[in-house]
Amino acid sequence: MSKKNLAILMRARMRSNNPTKFSLSQFPKEIPSNSQENHSGDHILQNSSEGIGNSSDFGITGRVYDVVRETMHSAISASKTGVMDITLNDFQEGYFSLSLEDRGKLLLALAKEYDVNREQVRELVKQYLGLENPASDDGELHSPKKEALTSVFYRIEWNLKHALKPTYETLFERLNIHPGGLRFLSILRADLLSILSKENTPSLRTLDSYLKEKLGMWLSPATLELHQITWDDPASLLEKIVAYEAVHPISNLLDLKRRLGIGRRCFGYFHPSIPGEPLIFIEVALMETVAQTIQEVLWDNPPIPENQATCALFYSISSTQPGLAGINLGKFLIKRVITLVKKDMPHVSTFATLSPIPGFMQWLLSKLSSQSRFAEDEGKSPSSTFSEKVLLPEEEQALMSISDDSSSGSNGMEVLLNLLSQKNCEWATSPRVLPVLEPVLMRLCARYLLQEKKRGKALDSVANFHLQNGAMVERINWMADRSEKGIHQSGGIMVNYVYRLENIEDYAQSYFGSGKINASPCIHSRL
Repeated sequence: MSKKNLAILMRARMRSNNPTKFSLSQFPKEIPSNSQENHSGDHILQNSSEGIGNSSDFGITGRVYDVVRETMHSAISASKTGVMDITLNDFQEGYFSLSLEDRGKLLLALAKEYDVNREQVRELVKQYLGLENPASDDGELHSPKKEALTSVFYRIEWNLKHALKPTYETLFERLNIHPGGLRFLSILRADLLSILSKENTPSLRTLDSYLKEKLGMWLSPATLELHQITWDDPASLLEKIVAYEAVHPISNLLDLKRRLGIGRRCFGYFHPSIPGEPLIFIEVALMETVAQTIQEVLWDNPPIPENQATCALFYSISSTQPGLAGINLGKFLIKRVITLVKKDMPHVSTFATLSPIPGFMQWLLSKLSSQSRFAEDEGKSPSSTFSEKVLLPEEEQALMSISDDSSSGSNGMEVLLNLLSQKNCEWATSPRVLPVLEPVLMRLCARYLLQEKKRGKALDSVANFHLQNGAMVERINWMADRSEKGIHQSGGIMVNYVYRLENIEDYAQSYFGSGKINASPCIHSRL
């Protein structure tokens, strides 16, 4: 084994599987003294549960928090460049020495104490409303009085615009141009999202929205570099591809080499401030036709000669930074990759995906459970407005015919619910059950993709991503992913989204404007 192979293998074995923790490992500095490293992977001075009953440890933790908070204040208020750089370094190092609990306290203090100065805003609005509107003056167009009044308007408007900016904007902007600051902001937002999942307060939500908007602006397509990742790239970069692959885990070095070899492509978006680490990457298979199973993509050998390929299949898109959640970097990545592949290989005419449906089984089990309860209560009380017939009559009959001790039920919905809830997903390997379930699950999957929505958009997160980028739903594929994850999340079903170059913008606009989901007749026929 080469040194390069050995380096990738050893690092992959030693590292954590949590991407957020991997990001934090880029900042190994800790405040010295009697600090200990938390073995969960986050570098903190003390775990919030440690030191209970030990007043000295508790005191040290409290003092460190106070120091970091004071450093944050200095980073916001400092005016000299040299002092500011030192303070920002101290703040970053200090932040990573805090427990998650103390980080939450610090972010809450940042959100509340460095927010918009509302007293100042109220005073400026009061002054603004008290002014006479120059447009209502019927005198001379450029009279001295009108010019003076207009000047006052401009001054108050300028002051009001700046007063409406929260003070913490200064910290964000200074960190953005500070070495390592953009990565730090991404990790800070990942912590913020984690805290929001437990403590969803208006001030923290506002802080998150503001930081998300800033990150989206600083990570615009103009600032990102598209790079094709190959086997010849540094081992440290290939290690990150192995660690961050979120859709179809890379099993070994041979698997990695194949994904970067003939008939395959891997492209990543990089930012100059975060060198050597893709923010998002996409894996592409060059094929003769649009694949219907992930086995065709990952395991079939050998790949076809590239000059025979007519389809570029996007089979995995992975984001590497939890703190960039909600910032659609993939939209620009897909379009640039399509342009690049089309330029290099004009014979490739079809651009499609083979995508998971991560929310399907969760939605289906929830639907079956609730509707089964409604069905039980039908004889006891008037029919609920939320009651619906999930199954067709022929599906109900077919499911009742395969009912047995392990999947009994008084109706088809109960039988289906019990089957899908079996441990180890035994139904997925049963030659007796699969033929009955295929038409049922395929129809319900088509319904889920095309009709189940949240706020007017597709309920499924992956579907929403591709539809807002201008794709259409082309085909759903039975038992396309037989992995444990594939069975649990989507019943083994995968979907092909197709990007038709001539329709991308129109489809994206219609979806964004009215929530219209463009789909092939094949999909519609299943409803």
